[in-house]
Amino acid sequence: MSHSFGIVIESLVAVLLLLTIGYCMLLNTRLKRLKADEHSLKATIGELITATEIAERAIGGLKHTVRDVNENLGNQLTSAAQMSQQLKKSLAEGDNVIRRLSRIAIAARPLTDPEAEPVAAPRASSAKAVAAAAHAFSERRRSDGLAA
Repeated sequence: MSHSFGIVIESLVAVLLLLTIGYCMLLNTRLKRLKADEHSLKATIGELITATEIAERAIGGLKHTVRDVNENLGNQLTSAAQMSQQLKKSLAEGDNVIRRLSRIAIAARPLTDPEAEPVAAPRASSAKAVAAAAHAFSERRRSDGLAA
């Protein structure tokens, strides 16, 4: 029996060794796949790093462009505000000139006879009428020789 008991034990050890060899082969294939995945993962990480650097450069360029646009827009807004103030002043001066010309035109109208029928005087709405009235007013002379 000791002989058969030794064969059984050695057979059991042989089977266990075969199972160990099979398991080692399985682990070896898994490790090869893991190494291959590691290489592809390293390649993917390298591509991501490159894409990140490109994106950082693009963001830096965009920030520079935004700064330039902001400065230009600020200058244009300042210029527009100044132009607006100048236009307001010019409009106010033009309004004053029109008021003066209207007063001149009203003063230059001939006085109507109070006993005559009141006739509605046409309003001088055109620039030519106002200019003519101003010219007529400047032609009038006061008794002392000065323009009225």
